[in-house]
Amino acid sequence: MNRSATVALTALAPISWGSTYAVASELLPPDRPLFTGVMRALPAGLLLVALSRTLPKGAWWWKSAVLGALNIGAFFPLLFLSAYRLPGGVAAVLGSAGPLFVVGLAALVLGERASLKTVLAAVTGAFGVSMVVLTADAELDPVGLVAGVISSASMAAGTVMTKRWGRPEGVGPLAMTGWQLTAGGLIVIPVAALVEGAPPALDGRAFLGYGYMMLINTGIAYWLWFRGIGALTATSVTLLGPLSPLTAAVIGWAALGQTLSPVQLAGMAIAFGATVAGQLFAGRAPVAREVARSFSPAEQKDRNISMDLSASPVRR
Repeated sequence: MNRSATVALTALAPISWGSTYAVASELLPPDRPLFTGVMRALPAGLLLVALSRTLPKGAWWWKSAVLGALNIGAFFPLLFLSAYRLPGGVAAVLGSAGPLFVVGLAALVLGERASLKTVLAAVTGAFGVSMVVLTADAELDPVGLVAGVISSASMAAGTVMTKRWGRPEGVGPLAMTGWQLTAGGLIVIPVAALVEGAPPALDGRAFLGYGYMMLINTGIAYWLWFRGIGALTATSVTLLGPLSPLTAAVIGWAALGQTLSPVQLAGMAIAFGATVAGQLFAGRAPVAREVARSFSPAEQKDRNISMDLSASPVRR
C-alpha cells in the first residue's frame, strides 16, 4: 500500500473520533464520561485480543500497560476533566496542540527532524481549529487547562512510544491495539467507580451508542491509528489530529442543527489546508539516524517504512 492510501486510512481514525460528541449527546447517559471511556476501551480491547488470539509475552506485558496508560488510561480521564472544567472550544484547542508535543518528542526519542514548514503546519492547524470552536466568552480554569495540556502530552507520548517500540515479531496491529485498549480500559475502571459510582441503567439507545463507540469509534479507529503509526512517521500521523474537531463541527451542522459562521468556515478551511500541507511536508522531511539498537524483524520493517518517505512508492 502506498503512502497516500495509508494516510487516507489513518485519517479515518480522527474523523471517527469527531463523531464522539454527537453520539454521546444524543444516545448515551448524561454526565458519565468515565463510564463511557470504559465502555469504549475495554470491550473493544477484549474483542480485538480474542480476534487476534495473541497475548503479550515477556516485556510486552509492561510495555502494553505503559502504552495503554498513555493512549487510553491517562488520556481519557484527563481529557474528560478538561472538558468538564473548560468550555468545549478551549478543550478542543488544547487537544489540537498535540502535534506540537509529538514534533518535540519525536525529535528527542525517534530522531525525526521536523522541518520548519511542518511545525508551521501544526501551528496553523491549531489556529484554524481555534477559529472553529472558540467563543468570545470562553472562560479559563487553571485545573482544566493543566488537565488539557497533560492529556495532549499523554497521547503524544503514547504515539511516539508506540512508534519507538514497534511490535514484537509476528504480532500485527490488531493484537497491539487490543492489548493497549484492554490495559487502558482496566486503568479507567477504578477511576470511574470512584468518581461516578455504580454504572447507570442502559436503554436501547444507550446500547446502540455504546456499540458504535466500541466497534467503530474505538476498535476500528484505534486499529487504523496504531497501524498508521507503524507505517508512517509519528509526526505525519499526529498532524491528522485536527480532522477530529473539524468533523465534529460538520456533524453538528449537518445532524444537530448547529450553525457555522463565516469565521468558523474560514477556520475549517485553514485547518484542513494545514492538515493536507502537513502531510506533504512531513512526507518530505528528513529523518535523522536513530541510535543503534536491536530491532525485531517486525520493528525493523516498520522502521524502514518510516525512514524512507522521500520516494514513492514507499519502500517495504
